[in-house]
Amino acid sequence: MKFRLAHLSLAMAALGFTALTPVIGLSSAVAQEAMRPEIGKPLQQAQAQMKQGKHKEALATLRGLDKVGNKTANESYLIERVRAGAASSAGDYDTAAKSFEALLASGKLNANERSQFAEGLVGIYMRAGDLNKANSTIQTLLKQKEDPKLRAYLLQNYYKQGNTAALEQELRTIEKSGRLSEDQLGMLANIQLKKNDTAGYVRTIEKLAASYPKAQYWTDLLNRVQRQPGYSQRLNVDVYRLKLANNLLKKPSEYMEMAQLVLQAKAPAEALKIIDKGYKAGALGTGTDAARHQRLKDLAEKNLAEQNKNFAALEAEHTAVKDQDSLVGLGYALVQAGQADKGLKMMDAAIKAGGLKNPEDAKLRLGEAYAVAGKKQQAIATLKTVGGKDGTAELARYWILAINNPLS
Repeated sequence: MKFRLAHLSLAMAALGFTALTPVIGLSSAVAQEAMRPEIGKPLQQAQAQMKQGKHKEALATLRGLDKVGNKTANESYLIERVRAGAASSAGDYDTAAKSFEALLASGKLNANERSQFAEGLVGIYMRAGDLNKANSTIQTLLKQKEDPKLRAYLLQNYYKQGNTAALEQELRTIEKSGRLSEDQLGMLANIQLKKNDTAGYVRTIEKLAASYPKAQYWTDLLNRVQRQPGYSQRLNVDVYRLKLANNLLKKPSEYMEMAQLVLQAKAPAEALKIIDKGYKAGALGTGTDAARHQRLKDLAEKNLAEQNKNFAALEAEHTAVKDQDSLVGLGYALVQAGQADKGLKMMDAAIKAGGLKNPEDAKLRLGEAYAVAGKKQQAIATLKTVGGKDGTAELARYWILAINNPLS
């Protein structure tokens, strides 16, 4: 009597394999091929055991078939196909891997099945912890066809293995063909940290801030600017301005310090905006320091009233002595006070006149003023001209990032 296993695929489909272990069904042509009773009966028994969830018992039944001699290629193929399903469900990954390898080598799989079984083999290797074999199989598959899912598994495996050289090379390859994902950029940043590649790490965090703007990336960037060799403390107010633009101010002390720095820079209108924002956020006006917060607000209002009253005299005085630095500051204060056109014109004229103590600072603040005035293109064009080695160049670059990729 000969046995036919056309219904075997239905049992296999009921096993519920994951995406990495494809459903191990049978093509109708193969399943309809006749086989000897000593092969067919145990296969049917194993199939019945699998339906009952007895996968280990099914494997034991199938091991009995290993003793049967003179098996045809089709009989061996059908045994391995059933064994692949039983072993996968039983968690016997070594046995499952051998069956998958045998099936792939059988020549009986069509192109679609070969792809499915190859991916399934990758999953089995990964579950078994044999990441070298998993990677080798993935690389073979990727040569045949690009697959983002398999590419992600390869990166994950390299990361688990601590193979930073291979991981970095793979990430660089991906980067050449398109933008890295947030997770992939994070992997690259971790590699660069481990290599003490500070410059590379900062470049990667800049890419993260540009493509996936989040508070953690901006905080890291701005903290690193302030810690870099040669950084000038006079730029602290500019760092705060970037923090404010990205909604990074949270603590009462941060609002207070920024407002005080801005008052020192003679921009009382800006100080009032900061203080008001602190009040609206609930950071100021509450707690034991509420009175101190109010005193700072009163001071800002007083300074603004005095500046408005004496503005013409201040402008004339600074112009007479050609104090271009003070004119830049005065122009910036005007922009913050709502007189953008007049303030921007004053700043631009002072910079063109020359004689500034810190010309890169002035250009940075002109770029900031354009941004405050909502003139994005002029802001970017100005910020691109900022150089310097004390933090100005970095802050100008980050202002461009903030303008193009605002943090929500």
